Order: sequence, then C-alpha cells, then structure tokens
Amino acid sequence: MKYKIHKVVVVGAGTMGGGIAALLANAGVPVTLLDIVPNKLTPQEESQGLTLADSKVRNRIVQEGFDRTLKSRPASFFTAEHAALVNLGNLEDDFDAIAQADWVIEVIVENLKIKQQLMERIDAVRQPGTIISTNTSGIPIASIAAGRSEGFRQHFLGTHFFNPPRYLKLLEIIPTGDTLPEVVKFISHFGEFRLGKGIVPAKDTPNFIGNRLAFGSAAFALDYFLANQYTVEEVDAITGPPIGNPKTATFRLIDLVGIDVWDHVGKNLAPAIPHDEHALRYLKSEPVNNLIGALVERGALGNKTKAGFYKEVRTPEGSKEFWALNLQTMEYEPSKKVRFESIGKVREVPELGKRLKTLLAADDRAGQLVRALTYQSFAYASERIPEISDTPKPMDDAMRWGFGREAGPFESWDMIGVAEATAAMKEAGFPPAEWVDQMLQAGFETFYQYDGDTKIGVYSPAKGDYLPIERPASLIILPELKAAGKLVKKNSGASLIDLGDGVGCVEFHTKMNALDLDIFTIIEEALQRAQTDFDGLVVGNEADNFSAGANLFLVVMSAQSGQWEQLEALVKNMQDILMRVRYSPKPIVAAPAGLALGGGAEVIMSCNRVVAAGELYAGLVEIGAGVIPAGSGTKEMVRRILNPPMRTKNTDALPFLQRIFEQIGLAKVGVSAEEVRQMGILGPSDRVILNRSLLLSEAKKEVLHMINTGYAPPIPEKIYAAGRDAFNALRVGIHMMKEGGYITEHESVIAGKLANILTGGELSSPAWVSEQYILDLEREAFLSLCGEEKTQQRMWNLLQTGKVLRN
Repeated sequence: MKYKIHKVVVVGAGTMGGGIAALLANAGVPVTLLDIVPNKLTPQEESQGLTLADSKVRNRIVQEGFDRTLKSRPASFFTAEHAALVNLGNLEDDFDAIAQADWVIEVIVENLKIKQQLMERIDAVRQPGTIISTNTSGIPIASIAAGRSEGFRQHFLGTHFFNPPRYLKLLEIIPTGDTLPEVVKFISHFGEFRLGKGIVPAKDTPNFIGNRLAFGSAAFALDYFLANQYTVEEVDAITGPPIGNPKTATFRLIDLVGIDVWDHVGKNLAPAIPHDEHALRYLKSEPVNNLIGALVERGALGNKTKAGFYKEVRTPEGSKEFWALNLQTMEYEPSKKVRFESIGKVREVPELGKRLKTLLAADDRAGQLVRALTYQSFAYASERIPEISDTPKPMDDAMRWGFGREAGPFESWDMIGVAEATAAMKEAGFPPAEWVDQMLQAGFETFYQYDGDTKIGVYSPAKGDYLPIERPASLIILPELKAAGKLVKKNSGASLIDLGDGVGCVEFHTKMNALDLDIFTIIEEALQRAQTDFDGLVVGNEADNFSAGANLFLVVMSAQSGQWEQLEALVKNMQDILMRVRYSPKPIVAAPAGLALGGGAEVIMSCNRVVAAGELYAGLVEIGAGVIPAGSGTKEMVRRILNPPMRTKNTDALPFLQRIFEQIGLAKVGVSAEEVRQMGILGPSDRVILNRSLLLSEAKKEVLHMINTGYAPPIPEKIYAAGRDAFNALRVGIHMMKEGGYITEHESVIAGKLANILTGGELSSPAWVSEQYILDLEREAFLSLCGEEKTQQRMWNLLQTGKVLRN
C-alpha cells in the first residue's frame, strides 16, 4: 500500500500534544488537535451565562492547551502564521476528523485503560490505511492496541517524541509484533525527511531506549552525589560541558524536566524492570527517594514553580539570582563559585575524548565523580544489550539526539580506549557485560568500525562482527570529502571543497565562523574557479552556526590604531565580493543553519538562492556594535522591502522605510527560518528544510536544479531612494525616541546614519539610484561610526562580555 500524510489528528492538547501539533504545522502539515469535553463550568463561564452545551465551553480544554503552545518559550511554532494550520476540536463533536486523517497520534494521560478506550473508538472510524501511533513514554505499546482489529494493529506503533518536539531531534519508533514493516519504514522516512528527526528504532521495552538509559544512570548518580556529599553546584560544574553534556548538567536538567515528572517516571519504571538489578538498586535508594519526595511535598517542582534544586531569588535591587539547595540542610543558599583544577584544565579543550581522559586521570573530587559516572554509564549501557537494542548505535543516537550530549556511551568509550577503560571499570567495581570482553578477545578493539574518523560499521554482539551503518546515499559530510582528496583550496579561515557533479562548496571554519580576510579570499578563489572548474557553488558548513558576523576584533583594532585605509579596503573588499556573488553567472546557493548574524546574513542575501535549516536565527545586528550593516545588508533590505511597492505609483515609502529602520535599528533576529523569510532575509523562492543533516546535500541538489533549468544571473537593479523629506521624517522619530529616553545620544547618532543610507542621503527628491551609490553610503557611515569612541567601547564590551553596551 502507498502511504501519504496530508492530514494529521493529534489527540491530547497538553505540553507534548501541542508541541507535536506545532512541529507538524512547521513542516506544512495541516493538523486537527483534539481534547476532552469539560464536565463542569468554570466560575467565569457561569458568570457569562454559558452552558456545557456551548462550543466555547466544549472546546475550552483544547483551546487552553493550544494557547499554552502559542505562548511557549522557546517558541513551538516557526511563526504565528504557522499556527493557522492547526484546527481545534473536541473528542465528542469533532471525532469524525479521525475518519479523514492519514495519521492519528495519541498523546493523552499515561493511563492504559483510558488509552485502550480511546483506541477502541478510533478503530471504529479509521480508514483502512490510517496509521495510528502513541507517544507514551512508558506503557508497553502492544498493550495499548490489545483487542483491536487486525488492520488497526498492523498500522499501530509507538512514536516517542522528546520535549520540546521542535528542538529535540530524537524520535523513537517502536513497532509491535503486528506492525507492518512498510508502516515502520514509511513513518521513519517521514519523521526523518519531513519532520527533520533522528530516527532511533526501539524495542517495546520499559521506557524504550533514551529514558531507560538516562534514568538507569541518573538513579545511580543521585545516590552517589548524596553518599559522597557533593553539592548541587559542584555537580553541575562537573557534569555539564566538561564531560560532553549540555549546560543544564544534572540538577538544572531535573529542574527543567520537573521534579514531579522525574519522580513519576522513576516510580513507574521501577516495577516495570524487576529483572534490572543494576537500575533497581539505585531507583530504590532511600536517601534519593526521601530527597525527591520532600521537594514534591513542599511544591518545589523545578522551573515551573521557580524552586527545585535551584530557587529564583530577587535581590533588593530587583535583579534575579539563583540560589542552590543545600542537600544536607534542605535550605537554599546564595550562589558560590566552584572551582576544580581538573575542570580548569579541560575548559578550553575542544575534543571530548581528550577532556574525558584528563578528567578520568585527575585525583581531585571532580575526577572521582567523573570516573564513577562514566564507568557506571558504560557498564549499564553494555548490560542493556540485547534487551533494549541489538547494537550500540541506537543507544548512542538516543543519548545525543534526546539529551543534547556530544557523544553516547559507546562513542565515548571508543574515544578513551575500550580495552583500557574496561580494565579501569573492573578495578573501580563497574564491570561491563560479558559480551564486551568477548568482543575484545575476538580482536575487535572498538564498538564502531572506522574509515578515518567516519563510522562505517557497528559491532553486533549477536553476530560477533561489525554490521554496516546505513545512511542516505546523497548525504554530504565535508571531512570525508576532504579525506578523499576533494579539498581544492584551504587557508586558516575557509576551504573550497569539490562536492562532485560540478558543484563546489565554500566552507567557513573560523571561531563562530566570523568573517575575515581569509574567508573572502576563499570566496574569491571559488568565484574564479567557477569560471573553469565548477558549474555552481554552495556556501555552507557543518558547524553549529553559519556565521556570527564580521571579525569584530579586527575592526576595532584597525579603528583604534588609525588604519583607516586598511579598514576601508576591508569593507570595500567585502562589498565587491558579495556583489560578484550576487551577479555570478553560475548559481550560488547558501546553506545556513544556526546563527547568521550581521555579515553572515549579508552573505546569505548575496547568494542567488538559499536552502536554510528550519532552525536558522538571522538578523542584521550591527547596531549592537555601534555601527550599521555595511557589507550590502542595508542596501539589500531596501531592495527587498522598499523597491517592490515603490514600483506602484503614488505609494507612500515611509511605512516600508520604518519597517526596515526598526528591523535594523532594533537588531531584530528571526528565531526560525520562516520568520527570517518574513523579515526579507530569505526570499519566496528559498527553501526551508527541517533536517539539518541533509542541508548540504539539499543545497547541492538546488544548484543542480538551477543549472538544469537554465539559470541566468539577475538583471542589475536600481534602488529606490526616498530623499530628503523621508530622511527628515525618520529624523523626527529618532529625536522623539531620544527625548523620550528610549535611545541614548550615541544611538541617535547611529540611527541618523542609518536613516541617511535608507533614504539615499541628501537627495532633494526621490530617485532610483545604483546599488553602488547605496554601498558607498554604507561604507562611509560604517567608517565614520568606527571612529566614534562610544562605538569602540561597544565593540570591546561585546568582545569581552558578549553583551550589548547601551552607552
């Protein structure tokens, strides 16, 4: 049967249900969100004379859940407009939506009987090809479908998203013995290629893979913290980025999840795993259960109550502080600086393997804790094969994608040496499962088979050999191409790589991919090579961020040392190269993800087409550094936002100028690729994809598509300059903002320079001017502002603190 997903029903409008509905809407899929009908009126409804029969009352629960999703931070929807793809209803009046759905996702209360009752109703109305899934995090999948028709059970499976669904990549797919293989394949493909998820196939075992591993090791960790009297702040200083975990570390993570949720999961897991002696030993820890129970009893549930292991405290001056819980006295205490010699040694070490080796060898309390946590997590993960997974890969993927870790347990084990770590684990009292020794004795030294740094196989204890790792045939991994001799040119800032099929790739690799002379040298080299060696180019990389903007240190040092000719040459060089990119006879496609700020956004706008990751955060933020966009960004905003309406006679330019002025002047950053499109940084023909891993391959496909459809560069375009009257109107607004105390004196100077560029300078009347005319105004304003002492102060403050100085 050929499956499709054009309509989805999500049943349950809680945090997860609303988040899943938003994720689907972000992917362009229409969703109906359903929840139960209330059985009594609220006081407010009674005062309004409403009854239980009124639709407003009947949809109250789903509306409240949807409203929470709309207000959630970080945002669940890409834009407010995407929320229009979600229709609301209830399980009585709108149940027929299920009969029209291609996929129904159940996200209701974790109660087996209630889930089974819902499935019985769904079974009665679903179409033969409709796929039904549950997002349960702990109830056995097969039991939820027990008693249903054969067709239902063949199209039923678990789809366990992680919270928040928009941001966490993990999607566990859990079939039952009845689920058709083609259903598993289809949903896995849809989840990966349409929703952008990392798919982990899981068995129908308690808590599946991610939560099982996390709680099995977390239960040990909490018991160890208490037994060895580590403080909350000590633990979080050790268990965050130094060992490859996010900044939330341990106790901040529990506060984020919710201490009541943590308690609930632990209590439900323990009776479900009577065979798992390792985890049960710590899940039943009396000190830990007393601690968690006491916090739940006092209502200290974490972030949602502003008190958990940390408490939000307001100082007399009104500033916010976070006090940590003293685990002995159960009182909150002011924050204390925590320092460990070993943590200091690894703070600037980028490679996780090197950090772990240093910490495992350390003789301070940080080293002691890292040894215990690392060796226990390795041992526990090895014991769970083959119960929850047949090979290490799904377990490693789950911990990276679901919990934001740099590496999973087996990947980390490989980094520090399997044989050496195994011997140390046994000595420390954490022996691994027998199959690890058998693997080593058979001559397999690592859990993964490597070709250079690339994992090409994973060890299977059942087979006693490596199994090949499958991946999309079109997947592009730049280090692999470089290792294969596809590096064309490289300097310290960037590389030019041959992607094959006549397509080259410009990859940035400075810190935060800050733009410098080396990067523009490689772009220039790529433009030159495109005349002879390539049919088109991609500008993209595999770093977390496309580009955080220009190299601010270079700018401020040049300004303070009076090297004005050099600084002007740098800006002019950037402008000239980006204009060459814009008018290149060969198509150039940008592939941005993460941050694309200032100059990074200007690079994007100069390319002929963009294939962006959904999680793109872009904007022209130069005003924070005391300057204006001068690499063509100001010009591009006028061209994109003001030019189109001004081709219609008698159009008032001022509203469009104000939009541009506010966008640049307030340093607005779009918090999704679709919001960036609304800002004009992406255009209507630019594409957005949700799977970051496929970004470069999709950008390459776009280049080839443009070539095959007869790409021609854009015709040079004039820019509308509104002239002196519009400039004066903007100046009035700037003056009023300064007098009202909304902006500082120096900010009014910057704003005046911006207004001058946007309106074309001192033109006596509106005119269509060349792009170069506006670029010259950009450059002049940029250099002038760089000479201002307060701009230089802003630049140094940004470099030293990462924060904007409002001087």
